[in-house]
Amino acid sequence: MHEPSQKRFSLCLDLAEIFKPLFVDPLIIALVNTKKIQMKHFEDHDGMIYLSEEGRKIFISAFDKKLKDSIKHRHLKRNVTYRYFIRLECYKLIKHVIGDEQYKPLQAWW
Repeated sequence: MHEPSQKRFSLCLDLAEIFKPLFVDPLIIALVNTKKIQMKHFEDHDGMIYLSEEGRKIFISAFDKKLKDSIKHRHLKRNVTYRYFIRLECYKLIKHVIGDEQYKPLQAWW
């Protein structure tokens, strides 16, 4: 999806796209709905809106906590953390690139 360049790691950005709707978007909505992130946590810099330092700390803390949560993996038949789940998806891509296995896109089942 992302064009390779020297200023960014396009594969990392492509991997992030897989998980944004599964982990990040619901987390942002939850933080806003519970008022943990509010207007005071944003800053305007020349017409661009950024999270403030306090807002970033809140988000990163919540994101780190989310990555420690676990789900039952349907193929492994055991609980894995979201962090490890992302790693497993990366392994699937490695196997595809080296020609061991055809890549099967992630399909959320939970």
